[in-house]
Amino acid sequence: MFRAAAWLIDTFYGWVHNYAIAIALVALAIMVLITPLTLKSTKGMLEMQRLQPEMKKLQNQYKGDRQKLNEEMMKLYQEHKVNPLASCLPLLAQMPVFIIMFRVLHGLTYEVTPGAGFAPKYISHTADLFKALEGKKEMLSFGLDLAISPAKAMGDDFVRGIPYALLIIGLGGLFFIQQRMVASRTTSASMSPGQAKVMQYLPVAFALFQVFLPTGLVVYYGTQAIVRIVQQGYITRRFYGEGGLGREAQAAGAKAREIGDDAKSSKQKNEPSQAPAPIQSKRVTPGKNRPTPSGRPNRPVPPSKRNK
Repeated sequence: MFRAAAWLIDTFYGWVHNYAIAIALVALAIMVLITPLTLKSTKGMLEMQRLQPEMKKLQNQYKGDRQKLNEEMMKLYQEHKVNPLASCLPLLAQMPVFIIMFRVLHGLTYEVTPGAGFAPKYISHTADLFKALEGKKEMLSFGLDLAISPAKAMGDDFVRGIPYALLIIGLGGLFFIQQRMVASRTTSASMSPGQAKVMQYLPVAFALFQVFLPTGLVVYYGTQAIVRIVQQGYITRRFYGEGGLGREAQAAGAKAREIGDDAKSSKQKNEPSQAPAPIQSKRVTPGKNRPTPSGRPNRPVPPSKRNK
């Protein structure tokens, strides 16, 4: 796998003779390959959202029986031929690619001893990329060293590290735009506004994490983010037009929220009042002119008997 990824970078480098453009073309090629999977997973996710009213009814009906709820949910999925894991497929497909690209970029800039120069791994010694990197100490492209992390560049020289910082900021902006496009049309009956905000800003946090990774990976993810923005624009036009599956999913999400609100209000009405009962004081001794415990009234004691 590492050799295949290195060969792909070398192939594109042989065309353009620029490290950053070669890495960007690799990212573009991978996105083109997984685009059909992305469209399929989007369709599956929308079909799941269209079932939200039925799912909400089942949750209210079998609230105290988790096993029965799971069984009914599976029947619902099978009846409508929906895969609940379909939306995770693009993410699962890209995780191994991230690990491979991380290892390959480290391998291409591998040094047997620090400061001795690169001894590229995973690539043929006759390849153009190997000849370009062998013995070098930097992987320069557009004035940036793609072999080092932005954190190291800013730590060594803050002024020299400003372009690296701007690259991270740009990546965070691309991630934010992409996630905002998704959040603007996604409706979920189980997601609170706070959770929606967290999901919107989580990719930005992932962009900040890139400050500790090789700059070549920042170029890779930046290219993918641009392609995803284009993808999201196409998905909006295809699925969220008049009468599209996305519109049906949005209407179903609104209906599911209404069902949830009705269930909450009915539960509050059915709950008995828990107001505490009024506290009544208890007298230990009987009051004046009140009957004694024996039922006879208190009689005044004559003066002649008081002195006895």
